[in-house]
Formats: sequence, structure tokens, C-alpha cells
Amino acid sequence: MLEDLQAELGLTYLFIAHDLSMVRHISNRIGVMYRGKLVEVAPTEELYRNPVHPYTQALLAAIPVPDPTVRNVMPPIYSGDTDPSARGRDEEPEWMEVSPGHFVSGYRDRI
Repeated sequence: MLEDLQAELGLTYLFIAHDLSMVRHISNRIGVMYRGKLVEVAPTEELYRNPVHPYTQALLAAIPVPDPTVRNVMPPIYSGDTDPSARGRDEEPEWMEVSPGHFVSGYRDRI
């Protein structure tokens, strides 16, 4: 129903969700937030195919696979800080376009 309304009326929706398997099916673009800051934005399939930010990678790795023979091996949850002063840096993380329409916030030496 929401997709029909979106197509008919040209609507844009903003969903805030934790269920990334559901988000994949209803979104054209996804933004990932970490500690209240946006850290990655990309078209849906690009984000799932090529997550760049460590927090995005950890979130996607945590999605359960509905196959009992597949063992989910999750990387540790990202513990980096979004506050540059906590890392001895004066500059804020910068936004970088890593592929067309796929942006990630970070430091060039870490992305």
C-alpha cells in the first residue's frame, strides 16, 4: 500500500527502523546512523552489496540468515567514536563519495 501511494503521489517516506531485513524491501536509499550522526548513505542494493563504514558492516552482518546450516559470524560492533577530539583529531570526519550516490563519513586514512 505504501509503495502504491509513493508511486501514485510521488511521496517520500522517512522510516526509522532497526529491522534491516525489512528496510531493504521498502527503501530506495538507506542512511545509517551511529551515535546520533549519519555515517553512510547509499542506494539500497549498493549499501547491502558494499557497506563501507565499520558500523554499517557490523549491522548488516547481524541480519539472521534463515538457514540453520549457515552460521552467522558477526564482526565486533564498531566502537569508534564520532567525536574527533576523542581521537586526537581537530577535524570533523569528512563525507566521501565511494561510488556514485554512495557516501560515507570518515577519515581518509581509515576508509
